[in-house]
Amino acid sequence: MKRKQLFFIFIHILFFGSTYAQTKITFTGKVTDAKSHEPLSGASIYFPDLRTGAATNAEGAFTFPAIAGGKYLVEVSHLGYSSLIETIDLTTISQKDFELQSSVIENEGVTVTGVSTATSTKRTPIPVTLIKKEDLFRNIATNLIDNISHVPGVAQVSTGPAISKPFIRGLGYNRVLVVNDGVRQEGQQWGDEHGIEIDEQNVSKIEVLKGPASLMYGSDALAGVINVISIVPAQDGQVKGNIASSYYTNNRQRNFHAAIDGNQKGFIWGLNGSYKAAADYRNKYDGYVFNSKFNEKDFGGYIGLNKNWGYSHLYVTRFDQKLGLIEGERDPLTGMFTKEIDNGGVVDDVLASHQDFTSSNPFIPRQKIRHFKTATDNSFRVGKDRITLVLGYQRNLRQEFGNVLAPDEKSLYFDLGTFNYNLQYHFAEKNNWKTTIGVNGMEQSSKNKGDEQLIPEYSFLDIGGFVYTQKRIDPITLSGGIRFDNRSIDSKQLMDGTDIKFEGFHKDFSNISGSAGLAWEASKVVTLKLNLARGFRAPGIPELASNGAHEGTNRYEYGEQSLRSETSFQTDAGIEVAGEHVSINANIFYNPIRNFIYYRKLTAVAGGDSIITDGINQFFAFRFGQDNARLYGAEMNVDIHPHPLDWLHIENTFSWVRGELSSEQGGSKNLPFIPAARLINEIKVDLLKKAKLFRNLFIRAELENTFAQNHPFTGYNTETKTPGYSLFNMGIGTEIRGKKKTLATLLIGANNITDVAYQNHLSRLKYAPENPVTGRIGVFNMGRNFSIKLNVPIEF
Repeated sequence: MKRKQLFFIFIHILFFGSTYAQTKITFTGKVTDAKSHEPLSGASIYFPDLRTGAATNAEGAFTFPAIAGGKYLVEVSHLGYSSLIETIDLTTISQKDFELQSSVIENEGVTVTGVSTATSTKRTPIPVTLIKKEDLFRNIATNLIDNISHVPGVAQVSTGPAISKPFIRGLGYNRVLVVNDGVRQEGQQWGDEHGIEIDEQNVSKIEVLKGPASLMYGSDALAGVINVISIVPAQDGQVKGNIASSYYTNNRQRNFHAAIDGNQKGFIWGLNGSYKAAADYRNKYDGYVFNSKFNEKDFGGYIGLNKNWGYSHLYVTRFDQKLGLIEGERDPLTGMFTKEIDNGGVVDDVLASHQDFTSSNPFIPRQKIRHFKTATDNSFRVGKDRITLVLGYQRNLRQEFGNVLAPDEKSLYFDLGTFNYNLQYHFAEKNNWKTTIGVNGMEQSSKNKGDEQLIPEYSFLDIGGFVYTQKRIDPITLSGGIRFDNRSIDSKQLMDGTDIKFEGFHKDFSNISGSAGLAWEASKVVTLKLNLARGFRAPGIPELASNGAHEGTNRYEYGEQSLRSETSFQTDAGIEVAGEHVSINANIFYNPIRNFIYYRKLTAVAGGDSIITDGINQFFAFRFGQDNARLYGAEMNVDIHPHPLDWLHIENTFSWVRGELSSEQGGSKNLPFIPAARLINEIKVDLLKKAKLFRNLFIRAELENTFAQNHPFTGYNTETKTPGYSLFNMGIGTEIRGKKKTLATLLIGANNITDVAYQNHLSRLKYAPENPVTGRIGVFNMGRNFSIKLNVPIEF
């Protein structure tokens, strides 16, 4: 309690006490078309490190009335034009004009992921993919991770349409770090049966970094980082908002969202809320999949100051989700899904009805997940240098209900509290050197409040210090740094009657990590990249100390206290070709991992699977183990815009990863959870660029080809082979204009138009019980799905 009080007192001091004077600059300019020299209205001029931006008026002019002098990266962008990324020194200039080149291919952007300050993606040696808000809107997806799963190298472990866990290059769970508005998201990311607890309808931008990022983030960023940016303040003098809605036919999913943001002379504020609900999804083999339903309510708000001394923002979010857990039990005579009911104090199985399938209120077993977060994001100028400070507090409550005779009984109840901190000192750029030193980490504690315990109560403290530097020697940019981390874990003992269920223990894990890389702009259109990075991940409490089962899985898990930290040394090499009518982005990587942690199915003494009886249920027994491993693979994206067919857009994306253990485990050397190779072919037509009523009309057709996964981890009967499949998707969208502004954006789409029955290799439902009538094992993924989306912007 004292720590929380000190935290909020510190927020108050930072927010209201840091208004010392700095030199104010009025920065003005104009944005025009590079060929016609006509002014561009509505172009965006944004300073990422200052969290401030402006838009051009009808004459293409913009003004920043009070901005601190200094050297900053600026991003100038407009729909249909290539973004312009420049570093400008506002101590020497107060006026600058920009010319944008017309292009349908976005070849460059700005990233803040894995670097200490905003950096052009061309100058970062690690592969980073940017997904803008309009791209997220155009995709048809049931959740946020599903939306970005088409990014090369990104996949998802799913348990129905509500639950997706991100995987990057064959690694996931605690090896992928999710960051939301500067704070690492801490829920129960080690678990299978829940998502990432972020309001997907309020997302403005996502940055996906592929490769170890332990240098900037410490433990858990072994595979990469998914940086979700929700808050983008309104421009000075503006009050704006939007109302959005969407509907999906397959599972009757409906989404609603409303937001409003304002900025009055640097005082920024915003409010947003979302609602999401869905019934059971269906496919042609299983029909309706019982208890795949869910509903969700989210709320958020922020206030802040953007001044010449820097900025200070305070924000709060609340995530509240209820979702069913799919067991896949069926009637032996009909093969139809069954549900448990209370029949006079006795558990009975009956056939699920049509009304059961179409409701959005989950049945037993079900979950309730709530995530509360408050954080402050600050930047203060100190002479020519800058200090940034992010502090955050999160509380994650996950409840699991599994007893139909006592539906309010919480079989599992995790109460997780996390305090995050990130303090960095950014030295002013000098002689093309940009250097940052910093310290970040978190303090975390978890309590069990349910009737059962899967993991012990615990607490840990993370602290890490780093130095990061970047040197520009045109046309080469060198980047790198070094970091030291320490994690101290205290796990509490728990007695189950006279037996010890969890032993108490203390563990310390330390590591030195770092990276070094270069980006060489060999010509105006070709950039070559190379990066070497050492990653690190300390074992999590579930891996060290699990001893229990829960309704969300078919596993009874045993931890192993002797586990050591995972370390990797990944090599990345890439080439980017950014031509006027074609762009190519290709990467290869090799990632050896020492002490790779995985769980394996245990074998009974008499042979066969080890079965654990827990109450009236039976579970397969698994234990965590370690072995050295290696992953390697390639990704390629080819985007063609043939001249003179300016309206035609052809894109092909390929990704492939292979994972192997150094020695056989149960007769297999393959790593588990390795996604199958995938090739996505898309043709898009862009029309009506300057029409008065319907503008920026697009029509796209996509063929998503997922190859067979013939290299599963078959040891201990853990995984099986998965056949390949192809899905045909389409979409059409347009802006609706009136009074010289966008009144609404409309999208109509369809996924899996041919209604293919398929199982993704990373779907946990693939291993659900066998259908006794058809003989098919598991539950299949979603069938044909039509959708409609509408977004209405509002300006006051």
